[in-house]
Amino acid sequence: MSIVSFKEALNEGDFYSILASSSARFIFGHHDDDDDGVPSSLSWQSCGGDWNAFLYRRASHLLDQSVQDLVLRENLFHIGVAALNAFLQANVTGPPLSWASTDLILPQALRGDADQLKRLERQLILDLSIDGETVYQLTPRVEIFCLAKCLLHHPKIVGEDAFYVWGRLRVNSWHQRMLNENVDSLQQNIYDDLDIVHQSILNQTSKIKAQFLIERATIHIQYGFDMRASEDLKSAARETQLEFALTGRLGKRTKFQQNQLSQLVVLAKSAPEETSEDDSTHRKIPNYANQRLDVDKSESSSKPINLDLNDDTLLEAISFSKEPQASAIANDETLPLALKSLDPTDQPALMPLDSIILLAIASSITNTSPQDGLTREETLPYATRVLVGGSTNWQVYTQALLVRSRIEGYRSRTVERGVLQLQAVVDQVIAETTVNNPSVASDSLQASEESISTTFLPRPKASESAPVSERLLYIHQLASPTRWKLEAELADRWVSLGSLRTALEIYERLQMWAEVALCWAASDREDEARKILRKQLYEPSSTGQELKPTERVPLPADAPRLFCILGDMEKSPTAYDRAWEVSKSRYSRAQRSLGRHYLAVHNLTKAGEAYEKSLKISPHNHSAWFALGSVRLQLEDWTGAVDAFGKAIQIEDKDAESWSNLAVALLKLSSQMSVNNPSISDLDPGGRDIGNNEESKSATNPQKHLMEAFVALKRAAVLKRESYRIWQNLLTVAIKLSPPPYTDIIIAQTRLVELLGNLEGEKCVDIDVVEGLVAHLISSSSIQSAASQSIQQSTTDSESSGNEALLPSENQQSRKPGFSKMLIDLVQKKITPLITTSRRLWLLTAKLSLYLNHPFATLGAYEKAWRVTLNKPGWESGTKEAEADWQEVIHATVELADCYESLGERKREAGMGEGELVCKEWRFKSRTAVRGVLGRAKAGWEGSEGYESLEERMRELKI
Repeated sequence: MSIVSFKEALNEGDFYSILASSSARFIFGHHDDDDDGVPSSLSWQSCGGDWNAFLYRRASHLLDQSVQDLVLRENLFHIGVAALNAFLQANVTGPPLSWASTDLILPQALRGDADQLKRLERQLILDLSIDGETVYQLTPRVEIFCLAKCLLHHPKIVGEDAFYVWGRLRVNSWHQRMLNENVDSLQQNIYDDLDIVHQSILNQTSKIKAQFLIERATIHIQYGFDMRASEDLKSAARETQLEFALTGRLGKRTKFQQNQLSQLVVLAKSAPEETSEDDSTHRKIPNYANQRLDVDKSESSSKPINLDLNDDTLLEAISFSKEPQASAIANDETLPLALKSLDPTDQPALMPLDSIILLAIASSITNTSPQDGLTREETLPYATRVLVGGSTNWQVYTQALLVRSRIEGYRSRTVERGVLQLQAVVDQVIAETTVNNPSVASDSLQASEESISTTFLPRPKASESAPVSERLLYIHQLASPTRWKLEAELADRWVSLGSLRTALEIYERLQMWAEVALCWAASDREDEARKILRKQLYEPSSTGQELKPTERVPLPADAPRLFCILGDMEKSPTAYDRAWEVSKSRYSRAQRSLGRHYLAVHNLTKAGEAYEKSLKISPHNHSAWFALGSVRLQLEDWTGAVDAFGKAIQIEDKDAESWSNLAVALLKLSSQMSVNNPSISDLDPGGRDIGNNEESKSATNPQKHLMEAFVALKRAAVLKRESYRIWQNLLTVAIKLSPPPYTDIIIAQTRLVELLGNLEGEKCVDIDVVEGLVAHLISSSSIQSAASQSIQQSTTDSESSGNEALLPSENQQSRKPGFSKMLIDLVQKKITPLITTSRRLWLLTAKLSLYLNHPFATLGAYEKAWRVTLNKPGWESGTKEAEADWQEVIHATVELADCYESLGERKREAGMGEGELVCKEWRFKSRTAVRGVLGRAKAGWEGSEGYESLEERMRELKI
């Protein structure tokens, strides 16, 4: 076949023709007996049964025979792409392959030996395992995927050409999706290839750029990098000229709703298709992204089943208002002009890539905060827009149904439709990928098909289903799950709904024994769970009644995971060690489990060693870095703890606990110790009063680690505003800085009052801190006043009259924004309502009121401080133990009398009674207060020095 023929076959989905070509048949070892020129080193027997080595050698030999033949190299690449697409057709999209893969690509020597064929398939499953993470043990047609991976990784085929690197990137991405967990080594390879491809698409068409950006976004979502995914999706929307916005329109959501309320809706409109751009001037990419991005509706007239909601309260769809004034969005300058005139109930159909962008946005948002109710409300309109507007691509519409079912699975009124829609999608995929003709299925494939349940959906006719070319057109951008992953997701949904028995049946049918054991354990049947795990790992006894502690040979591919689950149930470190050994020291979860075990038994040294081993394999595991940092904190390894928590926040910078613990470790470090931690040292502590201190930039600054801890705690407080402990730590660290960050201190104390005020009352106030803040306010104002007076004395009379504005006038500080306003609000609005028994707090409010020139409020605070002092029990008893309380009563009484004398004849501040005297009868009130104290203290303290001093003050007041 020529290159053109290969391309046409790929576009039409005719993968059989490509895999049956002469080049492919040579690689597969067909007709070797008829070709005397084939070296014996290329035979199946010489490779020792290693399928990957067999393919690699034969492809290398073919390329070595034609070193300058670029056509051969591209043909071999096309064979790899065809194998990948055939695998995806068989396991993701359907329709089922009409040919037997084992007969087409395996050597003749294997076809008649069923046992040898089973051994080969088991070995291929093991070969796809990376760092102990395995693929599904019954993966159908796994030999096709191994063929694609071998050819698309061959250095003589791929090289450094971005055209071929993109193919390697895609096969690696699908390999990652087939594994149980993310693998760091494969992640590194994927991101290296992403960088290579990204550099090459800069001069490509907008369609090709958009496809790459969406693919990269799906990879970011896979690894949890949602911010990166969001940026790529925005760039992809710019390339396709998609205009969309999440906004609100008036409408009704329920059947009995009378008033129209604002409802979330996504308005989206694709750009008109342009045909002027000549894609032929650009190099083609794998899967041929230069194809037209729309598919004729005649090709996809039949869509997957979209189930109705059938709820007694909710409408099937939001009923938006038809009135122009209600549907129009007023004063919304951010909404594109093309979207303002759109009717939410009659929006135009989107181009497939634009639909994929909206679905990817919904997936990325859900991945960021999957349990947040508001988040789910924001994501649902994206999936609804794709479904309501209709999609011209069959697979895109299927993905939209899947995304919507995931979102609806968390609401009581939509959970039923969510799980039934997921069941319908599962049934559809099963019906579309199940082989009906036994003659084209191998024994293992038939076993896999038997593990799939029957469906209640009829198999679609050829005229009712989309062709494979349409289904695979955007499969790499959609990243749709494989059929076994999809059915496992359905089982997980049943688990979340509490239907463990239904989930158990699905897992058993799929032979996912680890999940079966976990289901039994969740049903409080750990004995049954252990029995299942041991049956997979150990040989049964001859009687079949008991299991000997003899391991199976060979062990199942997922043995490391099974050993770890068994260890969790039996709390056995031996099982974790065995999992580590079976994986050849590559299964990081085994060491993490060991770390948790040793941490539980307080063996901190071994726990730290276990976490360090796991991080050598999986350095991007956030929880492992956090656990290692916690262990090092307990071991008092402060430098190591700073390093561990620093790595944790580099991976997940929104984890408040990591930031908080990092601050604790930094506080423990000595000021002379130098820690190279880019996560903290490179942070700009902007917004702090100490940010302009030049000493903070010096490595020898004795407050270096203290300031770093302060920055870390500020970040933790932002991320976890409801944690009063973090705010307490922030307040403690802030007051130790020099100069103190006064604004941050006020914010911390204010937040503590908000969190603890209703529970602890005035005890949540750090009186020493607030007194210091008030003292700083008064002293700084005194300095400013002195400077103003100096200016007045050195200027002319006309100038001095202009400078009177510099002097603090009445209520000026309470109106001034910033530190003064924040402190005044804290004391008057937050702290004062909490005061019950604290004389110091009443005196503090009196001091601030006096500073603000509020004499009436000042006198009221002194009166309350005096009453609080008198309410203490036992001060009038005259005993030695009451001496201190008696002296405090004397001091408070004299202080109140002085306050009456100094403030009584002043005029009240603004408000009710403005201009009147503060206390017209101040002498009477003063005498009454002193007389009352003397009367209560006469029995216990008469004749004492303090008692006589009060009598002297009483005589002065009578004058």
